[in-house]
Amino acid sequence: MTSHTRILATLALGLMVVTPVGAADTAAWKLDGAKSQLSFSGTQIGKKFDGKFTRYQAAISFDPDHPEQGRIAVDVDLASAVTGDPQRDSALPGKEWFDVAEFPKAKFESTSIRKVSGSSFEAAGTLTLRGATHPLTLPFTLDVNGSTAHAKGHASLVRTAFGIGQGAWGSDQWVAFDVGIDIDVSATKGE
Repeated sequence: MTSHTRILATLALGLMVVTPVGAADTAAWKLDGAKSQLSFSGTQIGKKFDGKFTRYQAAISFDPDHPEQGRIAVDVDLASAVTGDPQRDSALPGKEWFDVAEFPKAKFESTSIRKVSGSSFEAAGTLTLRGATHPLTLPFTLDVNGSTAHAKGHASLVRTAFGIGQGAWGSDQWVAFDVGIDIDVSATKGE
């Protein structure tokens, strides 16, 4: 499993604005936006930086007892990326980075979900970012308490596999290739 495969799968679960997607025995989940976060991290000129996506949508249908019947579909509005650094934040939507004029969204769609052990799961699927589509596996832990669920996960990806960082930014001289994605998501079972 490649690191860029793990990352954006993690991204996918983190983007839960949950609605039913399919299988009759699975439950639909609705994101609690006030308690959820999809964040990312990287290294620029040797210093770590953190950021987050403020707009995303997902459709999740999932039953921990029957994960194979579940589905996850996530759309991330790439223009919503913020890091708190005005120069970086104005550059991210541009042609050299996300190129949101041409590719406004990142998309993850699961093809299978499996239980690894206990409360650990993996969602395998594809991530499309900046016109490049690659397989992605999202490892996550899930704690379900009645009608409330809490999922957490972390993954890493190589930004250049998706064409993130063009021109002078295509090397790791200024910005490292590895990017971390973290999800911390709370959701309630749909009615």
